[in-house]
Amino acid sequence: MPDVYAKVTEAPAQILTGLMAALELRAADPQQRAMVEAYLTDAALPGGAKVLEVGCGTGAITRTLAAWPGVAGAVGVDPSPVFLARARGLARGLATVSFAEGDGRSLPFAAGTFDAVVFHTTLCHVPRPEIAVHEAVRALRPAGRLIVFDGDYATATVATRPGDPLDACVDGFRDHFVHDPWLVRRLPAPRGSCCRAGSTSGRTRSWRPDASAPTRPRR
Repeated sequence: MPDVYAKVTEAPAQILTGLMAALELRAADPQQRAMVEAYLTDAALPGGAKVLEVGCGTGAITRTLAAWPGVAGAVGVDPSPVFLARARGLARGLATVSFAEGDGRSLPFAAGTFDAVVFHTTLCHVPRPEIAVHEAVRALRPAGRLIVFDGDYATATVATRPGDPLDACVDGFRDHFVHDPWLVRRLPAPRGSCCRAGSTSGRTRSWRPDASAPTRPRR
């Protein structure tokens, strides 16, 4: 079975229900929240920033972006109308959050619309991710921020010894939920080739998940 997110508009309702629950649970994970806060702090978004999240799913990160200090508004775009219906429901009453249906490789926004574009665990699911990156750069204002957060799935392991059968779990995840496991290893090259003249490269950061840490906020 190919990456379900790469063809999310074709996924059956039962699969989508599970994915939506997983997206919200992951966003609530303390380690995930700490990583999001770290990359947004690094981004040093300008006051009054308008931010776009590409591949927003249920909108968990879009809601976080909208609540970030200094952000005037956040827009989430996703190809799945089912995901977007859930995203709008969860963001009901939040005046600075909005959503639009669309593909990251052909964004439904004019050039120079946003101060920042965020790919939060999105690019690894996109066939021809360089097209999505070009589109993000087009949608950015001069001096805008392009933020990519993704997993190094090519080297992911849970093995405690050579030949550990537990690694079959990682292999299964990669086969079903990742289109390009080598994406983050290839990012520096496409980044340099797609950015507009006068742009600069920002900070690169990496994290190693702590398997012993709680996966939900303590009550």
